[in-house]
Amino acid sequence: MGALFALAGLGALAVGGPALWTRAMAHERNLTAEQAPARDVAIIFGAEMYPSGRPSPYLKARLDLGVTLFNDGKAKVLLVSGDNDPEHNRESTNMKRYLVAQGVPADRIVEDEYGLDTYDTCVRAREVFGLTEALLVSQRYHLHRAVATCRAIGVDAVGVGDISVKRTSKRWDDFAQRELGANLKMVWDLATRRTPNLDGDPDAVSSALRR
Repeated sequence: MGALFALAGLGALAVGGPALWTRAMAHERNLTAEQAPARDVAIIFGAEMYPSGRPSPYLKARLDLGVTLFNDGKAKVLLVSGDNDPEHNRESTNMKRYLVAQGVPADRIVEDEYGLDTYDTCVRAREVFGLTEALLVSQRYHLHRAVATCRAIGVDAVGVGDISVKRTSKRWDDFAQRELGANLKMVWDLATRRTPNLDGDPDAVSSALRR
């Protein structure tokens, strides 16, 4: 019985520890668009893209929030990060296409074609695109992990979170619960310093900022 209690305690610590650390790292850094400080770059994290090239409701909400930040002068450049493989419906290319259709100039949008997950996006922001600070755009439940990851690898990050999809989606609570497991992966990636694909144009963001 004592062994069972010990295992249960270790399990709770394994799940709860990363969650608490993540919340502490993101404390007071999960803001609305109105509260967000102005930064040169806002990173929009990818999500499901339909085969037609139309963004899912979750991704559309993120992209619309990016448009708001750009139009309000909170971000000069939008970095769209996703898996651009055809099997994933060319996320970053179609994210850029959607933003252009909303009036964002194409030369103010940079594609990160190898943002395969949150950790990869954060590391590539620093190592490929040379960012040391950024706004992060995603759903509210995801931003704690995104901000914590970016801060842990040296990017001063502030999250700007969408909650609009919660009113119409039945999947919101499931996605939020999955963050507990995702936090464990984040800790492993940070501890092992996993190296993602680092292909890309290191001058892409700086060139977009000069335009």
